[in-house]
Amino acid sequence: MTIYLDYNATTPLDPRVVAAMLPYLHEHFGNPSSVHAPGRLARAAVDGAREQVADLVGAHPSQVIFTSGGTEANNLAVTGLAASLAKGRLAISTIEHTSLRGPAMALAATGWQLDTIAVDELGRVSDKTVTKALSKDTRLVSVMLANNETGVVQDVAMVAEAARRIGATLHTDAVQAVGKLPVSFAACGAQLMSLSAHKIYGPKGAGALIVDKSLDIQPLLHGGGQERGLRAGTENVAGIVGFGKAAELARTELEARRAHLLSLRHQLEARLRADVPTAVLIAAAAERVPNTLMVSLPVIDGETLVMALDGAGIAVSSGSACSSGSTEPSPVLVAMGVGGALGRGAVRLSLGKDSTPAEVDAVVAALRAQAEMAQKWSVTAWD
Repeated sequence: MTIYLDYNATTPLDPRVVAAMLPYLHEHFGNPSSVHAPGRLARAAVDGAREQVADLVGAHPSQVIFTSGGTEANNLAVTGLAASLAKGRLAISTIEHTSLRGPAMALAATGWQLDTIAVDELGRVSDKTVTKALSKDTRLVSVMLANNETGVVQDVAMVAEAARRIGATLHTDAVQAVGKLPVSFAACGAQLMSLSAHKIYGPKGAGALIVDKSLDIQPLLHGGGQERGLRAGTENVAGIVGFGKAAELARTELEARRAHLLSLRHQLEARLRADVPTAVLIAAAAERVPNTLMVSLPVIDGETLVMALDGAGIAVSSGSACSSGSTEPSPVLVAMGVGGALGRGAVRLSLGKDSTPAEVDAVVAALRAQAEMAQKWSVTAWD
């Protein structure tokens, strides 16, 4: 049986989420836009899920726009807001997910000026780097709440204050933060926030963009006017219901999950320091979500290590699942100044609510074996 330590890539469906979804995959198949009884039942289910997702991040249900996932939410935030504004400048951090960098670069190709907010060696933006990147012409700022590769948490409230001073709108990608940390849409100061169901034991194909009602954003998809006219198309009722249930469980079980994950991560870090002397823990001194650890074995290429561990029945990632397969250090590590063998040897270990101490021990043992084998080959090569 595979030991799964890639929960930042995706999570398994919680059985309670499956149970909530099943009726809407079978007998309750109505279209939420229909006025008859089956349609009204489906509409009630979508509205109930909207309340559950809103409760997870302290938002009002009317602020929740359902999407197909975090990628669409990020694209809607950037492109949808830009479509309602005069062209100007937008600023994003150097460690954003590809689904945020992509639309930002697309806007740059149409005449927007793209500025980047630098991070330090621990992957954190600062008041200084934020202020340096913003100007009176900045219209939109986007800084993710928690990084998908390193787990480093950003001071989004600080960024919000800097954006407010110049009249810019702030978006934050909170996909990797919700369910792991307390997240408040109002308290963080953002006007746009992206979420995804499959990172919190919900279904793939469901996400949300939380939108401050004062904003005027334009839809990516035009059609029947669903989701306040911002996301046309018949709603994915079963997926939305699953998202709602996953959000409810993430909210009510947050503290227990956090404590469990933090305990396992501390065990993992301590064992790696003690048993794998060549291991380098990346951004270990920064505040991180409790489940994430990026470690480098500089004597082994990260992709090679991922494949070796897979052969041993252990699933990890060399970084973002959306950009795996590259032999170069990820843009996130490059932005942090982590390059060369250290960057190429990095792998991400991300724990889940069902991870166990025994699994942590098995992963450390496998990493130790790979490190020792690589060291032996390195010595032999010079003999």
